[in-house]
Amino acid sequence: MRYDLDDLRLFLGIVAEGSITAGARRMHLSLPSASARVRSLEHHAGVALLIRGRRGVRPTPAGTTLARHAREVLDRTARLESAVASYTRSPTAPLTLLGGGSAMHRLVPQALVSFLRAHPDADVTVSESRTPQTVRRLADGEADLGVVLDDEARGCGLEMEPLGDDSLVVIGQAGGILTGRTAVTYREVAEHPLVGLDADSSLRRWIEKHLGPHAPAVRYRTSVAGLNVLVALAAAGVGLAVVPRRAIDPSQRLDVCELQDPWARRHHLLAWGVKDRTASTATAALAEHLRQAALSEKSAGADERP
Repeated sequence: MRYDLDDLRLFLGIVAEGSITAGARRMHLSLPSASARVRSLEHHAGVALLIRGRRGVRPTPAGTTLARHAREVLDRTARLESAVASYTRSPTAPLTLLGGGSAMHRLVPQALVSFLRAHPDADVTVSESRTPQTVRRLADGEADLGVVLDDEARGCGLEMEPLGDDSLVVIGQAGGILTGRTAVTYREVAEHPLVGLDADSSLRRWIEKHLGPHAPAVRYRTSVAGLNVLVALAAAGVGLAVVPRRAIDPSQRLDVCELQDPWARRHHLLAWGVKDRTASTATAALAEHLRQAALSEKSAGADERP
């Protein structure tokens, strides 16, 4: 029994998104085409692979087994193609991956670890870059992949796909001034002392851009370079902090509130450079490792919620 690799990628995308529509969008297919491919997969397997409901789809036991083996097959295929491609690609030409500070916190490191272990002949240059600069470098052919924010990359003309949630929340010491609150506005947060990232960090500049010229006056008790230190300071009661929810360690005791401001809802996209994608199977393999890292974050977040 043989399976088409693109059909397997589609099926994994549907399982990851919990939706045939979202899975089709990830593969740049129409919904009818994706649905037909899924039906063909089920006919080929001789068993139902998805349970369809009003709120989306989930895999059957057979579908779960297929998804697990599909990941193994695609990873082995990527390793094979990368090994062969390494003879045609100069070893001095590493892949270039760009992303903002939030993406560099966990998502990119996790993807890099798994990719570099699986592809010993591939090298990757990683740089922190705000979305506008990332988009420009991708469009100029200076980078292979970028993790960008949806609102700043919209309409840029690059090929992109959804990667994961990167919404912002406000955090503070457990049992502190946020206790009993589930949501606040940034204007309310600004009434209290804050701790923040350095003024030139991508996240700090992104927040200030969206607050605009009428932003409330803020007292920053200190500014630091990394999200780990920022979360630790907030947990210690030094001040409140605005951070991506995905930056919070579930084992750390914190009060967490949603930010009600519309700009706090944001998403990561995986953006491709204008280089010929077929020329580098290593680029495609790195993209798949980023997808899997985002999926594991999403699963971990779901497991942490009560």
